[in-house]
Amino acid sequence: MPPIVAVVGSSGSGKTTIIERLVPELKSMGLRVGTIKHHLHDFDIDYPGKDSWRHKQAGSERTMISSPHRIGMVMDVDHDYTLDELAPFLTGMDIIIAEGYKKENKPKVEIFRPEIHNQPLCLDDGNLIALVTEADLELNVPRFLTSDIRGLARFLATHFNLKKSA
Repeated sequence: MPPIVAVVGSSGSGKTTIIERLVPELKSMGLRVGTIKHHLHDFDIDYPGKDSWRHKQAGSERTMISSPHRIGMVMDVDHDYTLDELAPFLTGMDIIIAEGYKKENKPKVEIFRPEIHNQPLCLDDGNLIALVTEADLELNVPRFLTSDIRGLARFLATHFNLKKSA
């Protein structure tokens, strides 16, 4: 099972931006990276009228669409899946980066912007392994500036003892 790290922070803190910069940095190190985005509301990834959407509307509990370039799946669930329940869908990865999941018992990297929130969310969370912020804070974990994505990637590779994929 690959390590899972949750990138957490207040809404608008820049979690997605950090992840979209972190993924290519980790990939440049020869790592296979999977991502999971937590969404608190219902969503659709297909458009009304498309064949896969029509399959789902007809009652299929699990619908997949496949092409030579990607696979997508929509599956009915009876609860909000934990990261451990989702990880098997990402087999073959060296690391899984999750956006959100701040309540999970997983290692966390918090993105903190003091202009959005008064204090970091993970002040008392023993799972916090790093902080990404421009603020001069000391939380007894490594702190990275938002511009230091390479440093954050190297830290994660070292922290999780990640090796280049074969």
